[in-house]
Amino acid sequence: MQEAEDATVPLLERFRFLGIYSSNLDEFYSVRMAKLKRRIAAGKKSANFLGGTPKQIYKQAAARAKGLGREFDSTLDDLLGKLRSEGIIVVNERELNEQQAKFLDKYFALKVRPRLVPIMLENVEGFPFLQNLAVYLAIVLKKAEDPSDRNYALVELPSDVLPRFVRIPGRDNKTYIITLDDIIRHGLKSLFSMFDCTDFSAYSIKMTRDSDLEIEADITTGLLERALRSLKSRDHGDPIRFVYDREMPEELLHYIVAKNGLSPDIVIPGGRYHNSRDMMDFPDPGAQYGKLRYRNPEPLEHPVLRHYSSTLKALREQDILLHYPYQSFQYTVDLLREAAVDRYVTSIKMTLYRVADASEIVNALLNAIRNGKKVTVFVEIRASFDEEANLTWMDMLTGEGARVIRELPELKVHGKLILITRKKEHVTERYTCIGTGNFSESTARIYSDHALFTSDPAITGEVRKVFKSLESGKKRSDYRHLLVSPDMMEEKILALIANEIANARGGRDAYIHVKLNGLAQKSIIDSLYEAGRSGVEVKMIIRGICCLLPGVEGLSENIAATSIIDKYLEHSRIHIFCNGNDPLVYISSADWMHRNLVERVEVAAPVYDEALKKELTDYIDIQFRDNVKARIIDAAQDNAERNRAGSRRVRAQVDIYKYLRDMLGSSPESVGG
Repeated sequence: MQEAEDATVPLLERFRFLGIYSSNLDEFYSVRMAKLKRRIAAGKKSANFLGGTPKQIYKQAAARAKGLGREFDSTLDDLLGKLRSEGIIVVNERELNEQQAKFLDKYFALKVRPRLVPIMLENVEGFPFLQNLAVYLAIVLKKAEDPSDRNYALVELPSDVLPRFVRIPGRDNKTYIITLDDIIRHGLKSLFSMFDCTDFSAYSIKMTRDSDLEIEADITTGLLERALRSLKSRDHGDPIRFVYDREMPEELLHYIVAKNGLSPDIVIPGGRYHNSRDMMDFPDPGAQYGKLRYRNPEPLEHPVLRHYSSTLKALREQDILLHYPYQSFQYTVDLLREAAVDRYVTSIKMTLYRVADASEIVNALLNAIRNGKKVTVFVEIRASFDEEANLTWMDMLTGEGARVIRELPELKVHGKLILITRKKEHVTERYTCIGTGNFSESTARIYSDHALFTSDPAITGEVRKVFKSLESGKKRSDYRHLLVSPDMMEEKILALIANEIANARGGRDAYIHVKLNGLAQKSIIDSLYEAGRSGVEVKMIIRGICCLLPGVEGLSENIAATSIIDKYLEHSRIHIFCNGNDPLVYISSADWMHRNLVERVEVAAPVYDEALKKELTDYIDIQFRDNVKARIIDAAQDNAERNRAGSRRVRAQVDIYKYLRDMLGSSPESVGG
C-alpha cells in the first residue's frame, strides 16, 4: 500500500503494487484469518505473541483490514485521476461515446456473452454456491411501469478466460480502457433481452473462503490422494469474508446475506470493483508511456562463469555465488542442461517447490532422463496455491521415467537443492546448487535471491545426506556444515546466537546481521533479546512478519530492524555471525518461523570462500544503508521511512546492481577466489 502511495514510484507500477496488496489481503483472509476462525470455533482461548485470544486478535485484524480497505479505495481513486492526466482514461459503461459503445456491442456479443451463465435467483432454491475469490455481479432487473416488480440475477465474471481490462477506441490521442465488469454492465440489456425490463443495475460481490490446505494425517490414505481431496475441498471452505459494492441496495444485500447464512462480522462494504489483484496485469498502454513503468536493467553476466563454456569445469576450480535478478538465472538452467548431456554424469537429484509455467528447468530434467541419467525429484505438492501445477509436473516427470518422491506426510520440502553426480575413471565428483528461492525463470526476474554452486565435498556430501533422508523418510542429525530443519537448524541457530552472547560478555566483538522474510519463532526471538541486552549488535532486514520489537528500552536497544519493499521482491535469507571476527556466513531457504524450523525440510548453507563471504557481507551492508525504500520496524509499528536528511541517497536494489556490474571489470582470479 505504501509503495502504491509513493509519488516517486512510476504510476503504472503503483497500480501493480495495489494489485499485490489486494492479492496478499486475499491470502491473508483465506489462510491467516481462516486459522483464527477455526481456533475460535474450536473454543481455543490461548494467548499468542500479540497477547490476546484468537477472538480478540481476529477483531483487531478485521478492523485494521477495513481501515486499509478505505485507504485502498482512496488511493485507487487518486491514481485513476493521475492516470487520466497522463492520457490513459479508465471509463465505465456510462461514459462511452457512440464509437466506443458500438465497439463494445460487438465485443460483448462475440467474446463475452458466450462465456456468461446468468442465474435467475427466483428459479433456484437457496442461493447458488459462490466460488472462492470469484467475482460476481448481483443484478437488479426492473420494469418501467412497475419499479417494485423486480427480479434478481447473478453472473460470474469470466476473468479466468477473458482479460479484466480491455483497450477500446480512443480519441484525442488518448488511451481508453474499460473493465470486464463494465463491459458486462454495458451488455445487460442484450443479456436479458427476453425480459420486459428497462432498468438494469449490477453490483459486484466476492466471497473469500477458508483455503488453508490442511492435508490431514491418515495412514490408510496416501499423501497424493489426500492432497487431491484437499484441493477439491479448498474452494468449498467456510466463508471468511464477503465483500460487496457499498452502493448495493439494502434489500439486495439483506437477501444475499440471509440466503448464504453469513455472520455480520464477515460482511464488508467495498468499492465498485473486486479482485483488484488483476491490476498486476494492467494492460501496457504502449511505448509512449514508458516513463510510467520501471525500466529494469538486463541481468548481468557472472564475472567468473562468463569465461567458462562448462559450468562443471568452473565448479571444479572454485565456488560460485549467483544473485538474482541482478545476474542471469540462465546459469542455473545451463548447469542442468550440461549435466543432462555430459557423458560422465550418472544422476541428478533436485527439489522442486515452484517452477515457471513453461519451465526450462523441468525440460532440462526431461532431457537428462532421455540421455540415460537417473533423475530423482522431490516435487512438493503442498506448495501453497501451486499444488495443481506441481501435480502436473509430477505426472510429467513420472511418465518420462524420473523417480518422484512425494511421501513425507508430516513435512513440506521447502529447501532448494540440486545434486549432480559425475563418475569418471573410478573418480566420483559431486556438484550442488543450494538456493534461497525457487528454481523458476519467472520469479528469478522479480525475486531477489541467491544460489551457491559448489563442488566442495564437505557441502556436497551433506546435500547427499539430505536427499538420502528424503528418500528414506528418516531424520538425521549428523550435519557438520549445513543447517537442516527439522533435524537441527533451530538448535544450531540458537547455539550461534549463544556464541555471540558469550563473546560480548567476554568483551569481544559480537554481532548478528540477518536478512529474512519473517521472524516469529519465540525461542529465537528470546535469544535475540538476550543477545541485545548482552551487548551484541543485532541488525536485521525483515521483509514481512516480525514478532520482535526493536528499540524497546531495557529489552532491545541494541536491536535495529528495517523492511525493504521495492521493485524486486526481497526474498533471500542471509545470516552473518561475527564469530570472534572470523565471520560465519550462511544463505538459506528458511525464515526463522515455526513452520520453517519445525514443519519443513529447509537448508542453510555455509559460504566458505572468503571472496564470496565478502560479497554477501557487502550485499547486506548496502541494504542496511538503504535510506530510500527502507522502513523502520519498531514498537510503534507505523512503518516509518528511514530519515535520510543530510545523507547520500542509497537505494539498495539500484546500488547492488551497480556493485555487481562493477565486479565485471575485475579479472576472474580476483572474484570468487
